[in-house]
Parts: sequence; structure tokens; C-alpha cells
Amino acid sequence: MKLNIGLPKGSLQESTFAMFKKAGFNMSVGSRSYIPYIDDEEMEGILIRAQEMARYVEDGIIDVGLTGKDWIEETGAEVVEVADLIYAKQGLRPVRWVLAVPNDSKIKKVTDLNGKRIATEAVNLTKKYLKKHKVKAEVEFSWGATEIKAPRLVDAIVELTETGSSLRANNLRIVDTLLESTTKLIANKKAWNDKWKRKKIETISMLLQGALAAEAKVGLKLNVDHKDLDKIIKLIPALRKPTVSNLYTPGEKGGGWVAVEAVIDEKVVRNIIPKLKEMGAEGIIEYPLNKVIY
Repeated sequence: MKLNIGLPKGSLQESTFAMFKKAGFNMSVGSRSYIPYIDDEEMEGILIRAQEMARYVEDGIIDVGLTGKDWIEETGAEVVEVADLIYAKQGLRPVRWVLAVPNDSKIKKVTDLNGKRIATEAVNLTKKYLKKHKVKAEVEFSWGATEIKAPRLVDAIVELTETGSSLRANNLRIVDTLLESTTKLIANKKAWNDKWKRKKIETISMLLQGALAAEAKVGLKLNVDHKDLDKIIKLIPALRKPTVSNLYTPGEKGGGWVAVEAVIDEKVVRNIIPKLKEMGAEGIIEYPLNKVIY
């Protein structure tokens, strides 16, 4: 038996392959191919645009896939949302669908869109948003380059953004956020009810979440004189309690030096290491992590 998995083609492809590698799955694909190699005989993959993924998973053509929460809502697909995987093209953060207009536009709020024209790739999301605010406006599908369409072709756009830099570069300002979206691991309902496939999907989910959790963490090892142990432990914001083990010294009984090991946030380690050194720690080693399984 094999599990058919859909992998996002396009902007998320590179980061998805890198995440799977950290999770323990090596993948590769030719520049003109849509069928990736996966070093797991129980899996078969195909590259599909994230926009189409949920529909193929719902229909059972694919057992499991990765796509955005936004595209699940846009297509209205009924799928099992297995896990929330917070990663994007540029980093570990959600992306946003935003309403944007030219900097000099008189549109300040959503109700100013009455009778206006909006371009977007997320037509259904936009229509739901307008209906919620009781606004009547024309919504047209955009095939791409949406940022350049306002103001010459449309009055406003609804576009996906991570940082807002592309919008600012095109002299656009954000009026409102329609939806914040993260990548989802989704499964076909029939596949989810299959005992073997569900177990395989849950394993993949655990490993992927472990790989993402490790992105912002590092391992830290150091040697400490036992008399300094308590004050150094208080300085280390470990994921759990740090591991402490005795260092073997021939002929020594009690006291002596110990080894301390912990998993901590990478963003704080640069501030901690100098302090650890000042407090007498030696042999300090920082190392990257592939997975952190809670």
C-alpha cells in the first residue's frame, strides 16, 4: 500500500522540500517534472499548485496534501485538517490576504468600496468579506501581477502578503486584513478512516511538526563546576528541565564538574552564552536541531 501525497508547486516548493528533509524525508524533482522522488517506498508524490490541492484531496485523487487555510476556504473543500504547519516562503509566520488601495486613494475603509471594482485571485474569499460588511462591489479574477492593476484597471485589490514589502513597492497601502492563513496538512476523509493510511499520515504530521518546532530552537551543552550549577541552571530557559550528568574524573569522589544540556530558543542564546562564560561555564557548544518532538 502507498500513500499519495500532494506537494505544493511554486513559491512553497523549496521550503516544503527543506522541511521534509529535516523531518527525515529526502525529496528531489527535475526542473520539468511534477513527480518527485521520495526516499520512502510507502509514499508517492505529485507537485500541484496549492490553489488546487484541497479539491483533489477532497475528491480522493490525493490522500494527503499541503495547502493554505485560505485555499481550503476559497474552494470550500471538505477535508480533514490534520495539522497546522506555520511556515511560508520567507519564514515561520502566517500570511495574510489584505485589501489594498493606491496610497492616494480616497478609500479608507471597506464601506468605501460600494460600486467599486476589485481584482483578486481569491474571488470567493473576497465576496464573502464584502457580503459580511454589506458592501456591493464588482470582484474580478486576477491571473497575476495584481499589484499593478490599481488604480488604472481597478479601484482596489485583495492580495496575499507576508511582509507587505511588495505592496509598498507598488505604492499601495493596506486598508484591512480579510484572512490570516497558515499551511495545513490535509487528508481525504476516506484515507483518514483507513487504519494504515491514517497511521502513516499521523507519523508524517508528527515529524513535520517536530521539524518546524526545531527551526527556532538550538541545543546547548556546557561543563560547569558543581558549586556553580544552581545559578547557571537559573540562567538557562530550557524547553524542559536541563539534563545534568556527572563528568568522569579518575579518583574524584563527589562534587567536581557536571555536563549540562538543554534545548532553548535560538533568539536568546547569543545573550546567554557570554553570561554563562562569565559565570564559569566551559566547553560551551551550540548545535542545530532537526526535530523537537513534544
